This record gives sequence, C-alpha cells and structure tokens, in this order.
Amino acid sequence: MNPHLAPVDVPDPALARVQELCDLTDPYTVGPAEDELFAAAMAEINAWHSARSPFFHRLHEATEAAEDTARSAEATASAGEFTAPLVHANFFKRHEVLSIPRDDVHLHLTSSGTTGQKSQMFFDEWTIRSAQRMVARIFDRNGWITPDQEVNYLLFSYQPAPDLKLGTSFTDNYLCDFAPARHVEYALRNTGNGHEFDPFGVIAALRRYAEDDVPVRILGFPAFLWFTLERMRAMGLPPLALPEGSLILFGGGWKGHADQQIGKDELYGRITEQLGVPSERIRDTFGSVEHCIPYIECDHHRLHAPVWSRVFIRSTRTLEPLPYGEAGYLHLVSPYITSVPAQSVVMGDLATLHPGAECGCELNTPWFTLHGRAGVSRNKSCAVAAAELMKGMS
Repeated sequence: MNPHLAPVDVPDPALARVQELCDLTDPYTVGPAEDELFAAAMAEINAWHSARSPFFHRLHEATEAAEDTARSAEATASAGEFTAPLVHANFFKRHEVLSIPRDDVHLHLTSSGTTGQKSQMFFDEWTIRSAQRMVARIFDRNGWITPDQEVNYLLFSYQPAPDLKLGTSFTDNYLCDFAPARHVEYALRNTGNGHEFDPFGVIAALRRYAEDDVPVRILGFPAFLWFTLERMRAMGLPPLALPEGSLILFGGGWKGHADQQIGKDELYGRITEQLGVPSERIRDTFGSVEHCIPYIECDHHRLHAPVWSRVFIRSTRTLEPLPYGEAGYLHLVSPYITSVPAQSVVMGDLATLHPGAECGCELNTPWFTLHGRAGVSRNKSCAVAAAELMKGMS
C-alpha cells in the first residue's frame, strides 16, 4: 500500500463522523447516505472550531442569529443545511486564526509567490495527511500510482529553497511520491536570490526525456508549458514524442495573465502536437492553500467535486446561493480541516456549477467551470507571481 493511503486518525473522538467521511475510499460516490454523513460531519467540525476559535465562535453565533430571522427556506434548501458561516479566502491573508495550539502545527504553508499578501495556513498532522490521502485515492482510481514504474519529472514550479513555504511547491513535490523518480527538473530555478524561469533548460530536459525509455510527468503552471511550446516553435524545433504513459497535471491556472491565456482545447492540442501526449493524459486541477481538497479533471476535462467536499456558487451581490449554470463566487465546503476554521471558504474565483449528468463521463458528482478572478486586487496568488517571471521573455 502506498503510505499516503494508510489510515490516519482524527485528533478527537468527537469527530467520528468526520473520520467516517474522510475514510470513504471511492472519491466520487454519491447518494443520500453520503449526503447525510456529510451533514453530520459538518455539524461536528463547526462545533469543534466554535469551541476552540473565539473568532469562529462569534461568527457562528452571529450567522445563526441572522439565519433565524432573515434567511429564506428556499435559500437554505439550495445551500444545504450543513454549510458553515462563510469566510472569504482573503481573510487568511490578513489574519492568523488557529483552532489548535501552535505546538500542534505540523506544517505551515503560504499562498503567494514573491510579491503580494500571503494567506498563512497552518495544518495539524490529521488535516494535511487526510488531504494527501484524498489526492492519493484519486490518483489510485486513475491508475496513476505506479511504484514499480520510474518516471522523469518536469516541474513547472519553484525549485525548493530554504524557507520556501509555497503551497504549490509543496503540492508538486508531494505528487512526485506516486511514481519513483529517475530524474527531476525544475522550470523555476532557485538562483539564491529568488527564482528564474529557465526555458532553455526546460527544452533540453524535454528533448532528453523524449529519448529515454520511461514516461514523463509534467506538473505545475500551464502558462510556463505554453511559453515553452511557443519557444520551441520559434526555434524551429521538430515535435517530440514523449514516451507512452506520460502524464501532464496542471495547477495554478493563468491568474494575472489573462491577456496571454489561450483556450484549453488549443493548449491541449498543441501539447499533443508538439509533445505527443494524448488529451486524456492531460488534466487540469484546482486547489488552494485555504482549501486543500483536490479537484482533478475527469477524462472529459471537467472539475468534479469529490465525495469529501461540496461546491456552491454564491451571488457576487448578495452571497445567496445560485442555481446550476449561473456564475458567481466559488464556495467550497469540507469538514476535513481541524487546524483552522476554513471548512467553508468563499474564493475570489468566478465559476458556474453543473450537475454531474451533464458531463457525460462516468462520474456523477457535480462539476464546476472557472471563469477567472472577480475584480482586480493588489493581492497576488502564487500563479500571478510566477507568471510575472515571464514578462519580457515572449
């Protein structure tokens, strides 16, 4: 068994339903029993944070009082009885709020890159290990855990450096645990005074990997891979054929570079054309340091919610829940987190939610489409900071 699939125990027996939910092994199982379990787990985690976080206790009380007098029955039914008070992701850029003693902090990660305000997120061992186990279960379901098959890694993310606490860097390095590494190459090189994008080093690695006899796994920001493909074309380099079984997993999005972003179909088509990786082996992902639940594209390239979370869309004007197909703030809910009251986070991303049946793949859980960031802010995500390294290079 992969060690990331091993059992992990909640920090308190009072969280028995949280344990039961996070122990579900099928990432996309759906049904009334799962909905009932999710509601019970949310009640447990709300009580946990209310008893341990003065901030959340006050917020919870105020929200319950407001709902008793103002919230409509229709809105309550739409959002689900299990939702917790809303906390915007930007709150964690300005406040450190814990529900555990600092001595119990197992891991500290941040959301931003070289500039901008950072979300400071703290994880106890249960929280980070349960999130990692969710990733492992999705990888296992897709057949991407290959302990007997070496791969070459190309990471379009930050090369590790002392005191580097970026969530994206942590995630990409963690994903290297699912197949043994023959070689690892980073696109964002540590210079000792920050990080720099190294397109020529990336191209050299791709050409070398194409001649090797093991699959390639490419992880990280899609903007950098697109820039690499453009540079290869400008240099007149012929297409490569990466070995069979190669896999590309994107994360971080195109935030801050909407003017350079291309459509997913065009990007995936160019990857297949220039690197020989078929579309079904190219997957985008969504996640954040404030909400570590993994959202990984199906083979139809839709971001389905796993069984351990629920996804809502909130009106940008009223924050009321919206029906399928209407765009608003992405609202992510999961009771997995015990370290910080981030079980119900409203993101700055605009999205629409769709029923599982509209996808056409074998998964039945709802899926969402991202439509970019809401508004313009001084706050920069790690993808924004990374993309700034590309300015002046194209």
